[in-house]
Amino acid sequence: MEFTSARTEDILFDACRKGDVATIQEMLAQGVDVNVKNGRGFTPLILASYEGHLEATKVLLDAGADINIQDMSGNTALMGLCFKGYADIAELLIAHGADLNIQNYSGGTALMFATMFGRHELMKLVAQHGADQTIRDSRGLTALEMADKIGNEEALKVLHQGS
Repeated sequence: MEFTSARTEDILFDACRKGDVATIQEMLAQGVDVNVKNGRGFTPLILASYEGHLEATKVLLDAGADINIQDMSGNTALMGLCFKGYADIAELLIAHGADLNIQNYSGGTALMFATMFGRHELMKLVAQHGADQTIRDSRGLTALEMADKIGNEEALKVLHQGS
């Protein structure tokens, strides 16, 4: 059965959402670009990691997925993880060279996402690996100021330890 390129890409994106490693491998073997973007600017890596699929994320990284591609909002796979809370996948992305200090189009960083959503384990992880706590978002706030503004005492403790 032969697929059109667009249909094959749709199958790849669906497999990434579901964590279907066998189908991901099959689509990549058929020549689908590992860094293809969908209508929202998501790549297979962004989708697989955002949905918490560690093995699918590994397969995509091994196939050469660009770890720092940004979606239409400027978010990276690591930023999505810091929102969702998948520390094991975050560790994998960091080990593969994820840029901790990329800013999305609102100036947010992975550390800011982890702070906003109370993902303290991820805050510690990205801080330990060199996330810049002095970066300011489009409102002029650092992660520490953000934690203070939302009253997240645990985040304040984590960020003070990392500074």
